[in-house]
Order: sequence, then C-alpha cells, then structure tokens
Amino acid sequence: MPAWAPRPDGIALAVRVTPRSSRDSLVAGTADYFAARLTAPPVEGAANQGLVALVAKAFGVPKRAVTLVAGDTARLKRLHVAGDVASLAKIAASLYEAAP
Repeated sequence: MPAWAPRPDGIALAVRVTPRSSRDSLVAGTADYFAARLTAPPVEGAANQGLVALVAKAFGVPKRAVTLVAGDTARLKRLHVAGDVASLAKIAASLYEAAP
C-alpha cells in the first residue's frame, strides 16, 4: 500500500510511528508510509490516541473521523480518515511536497 490511497468515503493512510519523541510531528516518510513522531509513550494506547489526534489536526478533521484500522501494537499502522476524498488527498500530497 502506498503512503495514502483514496477510498469511497475518505483516504487510507500508512504511518510509521516513533513514540517518545521530543515533539509531535507528521511528515513524509517513504513512498510506503508517513512518519509520525509522538511525545506519547507506547503504553496503554497512549501513542495510538496521540496519533489519532495528530492526524486529525494535520488533516483538519475531528478526531472521530480518524480510525485506526490495523497495527494497534505495531510501529506500522493503517488509518482511515473520513471526509472529502479530494481535499484529504490534496493535504496528503502537500505533506510530501513540504518534505526536504
């Protein structure tokens, strides 16, 4: 799966998470996934909650629009972001264009 793919009701994201970072950020990773750095530790779902909040903020959607689909305990996670496909894909592409 590429880093993001359109779905009928939103987009699917692949994200590689690095917990316990100095700050929260969502940036371009590789062609296969975004890279998320989270201040939250990987215990009791704290990192997953932090990831959902970070993705929601980056895509301008409410947290309830972001769903963890796979990878609950793994570094590589798949998420679904519900909303307008065209605008969400534009935001995802802009995250990659902003990468150094």
